[in-house]
Amino acid sequence: MTAGIFSDEHAMLRKSIRVFVEKEVAPHVRAWEDAGQIPRTFWRRLGALGFLGLEFPTEYGGGGGDFLSSVVLGEEMARCRSGGVAFSVLVHTDMSSPWLTRFGTDAQKRKYLPRIISGESVCALAITEPGTGSDMAALATRAERRSDDYVLTGSKMFITNGVYGDLYFVAARTGPGSPERRHDGLSMFLVERGLPGFTVSRKLDKMGMRASDTAELAFVECPVPAANLLGTEGRGFQQLAEGLQRERLMAAVLALSGAAQALEDTIAYLRERTAFGEPLAARQALRHRVADLATELEAARQLVYRAATLYAAGEECVTEVSMAKLFATEVANHVAYDAVQMHGGYGYMREFPVEGFFRDVRLWTIASGTSEVMREIITKRLL
Repeated sequence: MTAGIFSDEHAMLRKSIRVFVEKEVAPHVRAWEDAGQIPRTFWRRLGALGFLGLEFPTEYGGGGGDFLSSVVLGEEMARCRSGGVAFSVLVHTDMSSPWLTRFGTDAQKRKYLPRIISGESVCALAITEPGTGSDMAALATRAERRSDDYVLTGSKMFITNGVYGDLYFVAARTGPGSPERRHDGLSMFLVERGLPGFTVSRKLDKMGMRASDTAELAFVECPVPAANLLGTEGRGFQQLAEGLQRERLMAAVLALSGAAQALEDTIAYLRERTAFGEPLAARQALRHRVADLATELEAARQLVYRAATLYAAGEECVTEVSMAKLFATEVANHVAYDAVQMHGGYGYMREFPVEGFFRDVRLWTIASGTSEVMREIITKRLL
């Protein structure tokens, strides 16, 4: 079910992505999950089909589309039954590279965007640090200006696409904050793989999102060209705050669409599985549980689409995005729990997709701002 916010062009795009996911992604996700890595050929194929540059300007090879095109991409990628694959793609397309189009210089765009759009360069967003979590003002990674370079020293944690990425959007402190303005002095940098002093400390072993590589990064006297400062020095937090609404909204999209697919899989299972001489779908207790889940999903969908509409129109929507992210991710976890329960013992087996979804979806009430942080943002605007 989709709402009227999408055009005929969006419908055509959805059809194209769905065919691609069904034929070229879903059959391989088990192998990619086991490997803990997505092959480079997948990224280049996405680029060749134009799916990595839906919103980017045409002069750099993009499609020149709108934000709702990215919502369609997120919804359809989440149907592949691998949260890690969908997450990796959206980190590349929506949670990192849009900062380049918003704040980058023309020279930066011409250098990096064509490779991002083609899938030659995979992007990662490096904000979180071992001791900071959602508190961006507490970032300790430092960038000191020395002649034509900024020298980075510090570490980053939980970085999606961090092991095999090529271009990292890194937040670092270039100046001091103050007790009253803790967020001052942060800046953003474009950091390429292979720079001296930049290493992947370790590949992290996760409960879910297994196909998505996640890294801890280290910077030890890493020289980054001054030309790779993204945006204005010292305004990194303000830049990040603008992008966080998009990131949180797309997290809600991925969680919600994955949950819808899990419910579809559960309904199919209930129709096929028999117990005590009749299909499980005939059992009133299970039928009513499905009805409740479908209703919760539709309510979450309307919240997400409302927030997406406001964001696409350029309106202030922090409260709406926070509500959508909070509710959609909590509902998705509810769906995951009940989907496994309704599968019985089979829901605990890795051969059934709901087992993987149960592990994957747990991340979404944590990543991109925890549910607790979302509640605090909402209440600050109400009280």
